[in-house]
Amino acid sequence: MTVLASPERPATTRPRGARHLLAPLAVALLATAGAYALYRLFVRTTLGQQVDTGAMRGADVHHPRVVEVLDRTLNGTSLASLVLVCLFAAVFGVLRRRLDLAAGATLLVLGANATTQLLKTHLARPDLDGFAMPNSFPSGHTTAAASVAFAVILVLPQALRGTVALAGFAYVTVIAVATVWAAWHRPSDTLAGLMVTLAWGAVAVFVIRVLRLRTAGALQPPGRLSMLPLLVIGAVTGVAGLLGLTAVALSERVLPDLVSGRFAFLSGSAAITAAAAGAFLVWVRLAAGDRLVPDVTDTPGEPQISGVPATAGRRVKGGTK
Repeated sequence: MTVLASPERPATTRPRGARHLLAPLAVALLATAGAYALYRLFVRTTLGQQVDTGAMRGADVHHPRVVEVLDRTLNGTSLASLVLVCLFAAVFGVLRRRLDLAAGATLLVLGANATTQLLKTHLARPDLDGFAMPNSFPSGHTTAAASVAFAVILVLPQALRGTVALAGFAYVTVIAVATVWAAWHRPSDTLAGLMVTLAWGAVAVFVIRVLRLRTAGALQPPGRLSMLPLLVIGAVTGVAGLLGLTAVALSERVLPDLVSGRFAFLSGSAAITAAAAGAFLVWVRLAAGDRLVPDVTDTPGEPQISGVPATAGRRVKGGTK
């Protein structure tokens, strides 16, 4: 009887280099620039405020079941959940003997949420659209939800990250849309919360990679199958959100009453969904980059790949009966 060993896939690995260390910094800078651009466009301009507020005020959802689910979801995102996630990251990091991941997850959660609260307190919001409302940029609920999901993805093993990323994306999207529906935040607030979280996540990954810089090995990127749904959802909702918000802007400036408030809300929700999908796509790739796979080494016995003999995957003649 012939025995077939389960082969490894060393072809997916790639050696580390300067790009490995600098990529998180580039993501952090781009996310920071994205948050600043959102502030300049949707907070500091009249048209931006009108489009943003129109999307928020168009969320006239009255279905009792929908209201109940959204209320529970919003109320479940609290300071207690952030503390529990930090504890989970610490315990799981110790169990996996990856204290660097536990430290990175804690830095991500604390840094993102502290930054959001400071920005919300100190950023000025001029009243340009006639809708008096204190500054709510960025969204604290969205930041909390996204940082929780990012931290959990970071400390989990590579095999689980794709599945958890899809669940986290759904959770964060519901939270973000719910804050707009409840008139707690405008769409730009939630997008900024995602950018702040992604920026701090990239900083955490940079710290982790610096700590493991001298560890021998090669990198294994995430599987394409886990990223495909996020890519498809992000592309579809991105196009819908862009076209929809463009129509809302035209309605505000050129053709009054071109679109309804419900259409504005749905367009804003599509934009939020696309931004969440994009943020999780970037995060899954960054988080996957911390897994180190030993390079091919020649030993006195026989070559090994990722701890598996090079003969693994080849048909063993003679086998066992």
